[in-house]
Amino acid sequence: MEARLSYFGNPLAMTFAKYINSAGKAVTDSALPAATQELVKIRASQINGCSACTDMHTKDAVHAGESQVRINLVAAWREATVFTDAERAALELTEQGTRLADGAGVSDDAWAHAAKHYDEEQLAALVCLIALINTYNRINVITRQPAGDYQPGQWG
Repeated sequence: MEARLSYFGNPLAMTFAKYINSAGKAVTDSALPAATQELVKIRASQINGCSACTDMHTKDAVHAGESQVRINLVAAWREATVFTDAERAALELTEQGTRLADGAGVSDDAWAHAAKHYDEEQLAALVCLIALINTYNRINVITRQPAGDYQPGQWG
């Protein structure tokens, strides 16, 4: 597959990417656990069918020490026994926040479950991360960014 648009060859796309990457740094540097951040990015990317982000975040998770078993089970997290209650709450919020077009929105129960496990700063980071990865997913899916060649850390 060939990309419809090259980020690196388009000044506007590069400027936009610079700003959303800066926004992403605020989440990366937050108190939201790094493992949870990767699980959220993987799950949203799976739901959105973003192969480029799924490629990137599964490889980054392995590189950061995440187990292959947990990565393999993200898509079936409800039935898997390898996730903590806090991670389950984050994954549920991710799914509901990603599937907004399905019409249900984000339930009070999903929010309350997340709020049991994360403080206000972590909740803010979680919400921002869900919004951010959905943005990246949409850009990559719309422009048909190919997947498979990503190397951990290649984007800094």
